[in-house]
Amino acid sequence: MSEASFWQNETEANQIVIQLKNLKSTIQPFQDIETKFKDLKELVHMVKEEEDPFLLEIDKELNELLKKLEDLEFKSILGEEFDRCSAILSINAGAGGTEACDWAGMLLRMYLRFAEDKGYITKTTDILMGEEAGIKNVTVLIEGEYAYGLLKGERGVHRLVRISPFDANKRRHTSFASVDVIPEIKEDIELDIQDKDLKIETFRSSGPGGQHMQKSDTAVRITHLPSGIVVSCQNERSQYQNKQTALKILKARLYQLEKQKKEEELSKKVGAVKQKIEWGSQIRSYILHPYNLVKDHRTDFETSDVNAVLDGKLDGFIEAYLKANLKKRC
Repeated sequence: MSEASFWQNETEANQIVIQLKNLKSTIQPFQDIETKFKDLKELVHMVKEEEDPFLLEIDKELNELLKKLEDLEFKSILGEEFDRCSAILSINAGAGGTEACDWAGMLLRMYLRFAEDKGYITKTTDILMGEEAGIKNVTVLIEGEYAYGLLKGERGVHRLVRISPFDANKRRHTSFASVDVIPEIKEDIELDIQDKDLKIETFRSSGPGGQHMQKSDTAVRITHLPSGIVVSCQNERSQYQNKQTALKILKARLYQLEKQKKEEELSKKVGAVKQKIEWGSQIRSYILHPYNLVKDHRTDFETSDVNAVLDGKLDGFIEAYLKANLKKRC
C-alpha cells in the first residue's frame, strides 16, 4: 500500500484495503487480549497478600477477558468467503393454508427478534400476507457484520407441531415452512446481467407505507429470464429505490445459483453426495404438544425452552451448527 502506484487500479486497491481491514479486525482483538492478560499477570505478582481486595478486581477483569476470548474464538469459526456479509433471508409457507402461513409469520418474528438482539438493521423488501393470518412469503434484508455467517445454517425446512389455534376441535397439526439465506453480494463482484435478460414490471405496493406507495406504481418485480428467478421489492418510497434493491437481491441469488452449480459439478467429479434441502426433510422441529422441545436434526442440539427460541434465542443452535460445519471442513 505504500507503493506510489498502489491506487492506479482502484478496484484492486479497494479489495486490498478491505482485506487489510478484515485481517486487522481479526488480529487486533487477540493482540489486545494478550496485552491485557500480561498486564493482569504482572498485577497479580505485585499483590503481596491473598486477601487483598485488589485481587477481586483482577479476578473480575480476568473473567471479562475470558468472555472476550470465547467470543473471539467463536468468531474465528466464521471464516468462509461471505460470512462477514449481510444476509438476505426468505421464508415461504408450506402446504396447509392458514396453519402454514401462521407458522411462517412466527418464524419471521423469531428472526426479526434475533436480528434486533444482535443490533442488526432489518428491511422487509417484499411480503405477501396470508388470507386469514400470518404470511405466505417474505424477503428480509438483514444488515450487519456476520449476519450471513450466523444465519446460513438456518437454510432448510422448519417443522412445527402444536394444537392448532385455528381448529375448533383442538386437534394437533404439523406445519412446514422453508427458510432460505443468501449473502448480500458486494458491488465489486462481477456478474454478467444483461438488460435483455430482464423483465421489469411495476405495480402498487400492497403493504403499509402511506398513500404515496399505495396510489402509485412504486413496487418493482424483476424476472431474470434465463434462470427464471423472480425478485420483488415494495418497501421503498420510490420506484427507483425499489428497483435498485431488487437488482441487489437478484445479483445475490444469481451468484448463489452459480456457486451451487459449481459445487454440484465438483460433487459429481469427486463422487460426493450432496444433501438436498427438500420439503419434508426438515432441519429442525419445534414441538409444542404433547411436550415442549426444539431439536436440530443435523447436530442433535435441543432445548425445552421453546418460547425463548421463538423469541429469537438461537445462539445455541447456531454455535452447534457452525462447530459441526467446521469439523466437516477440516
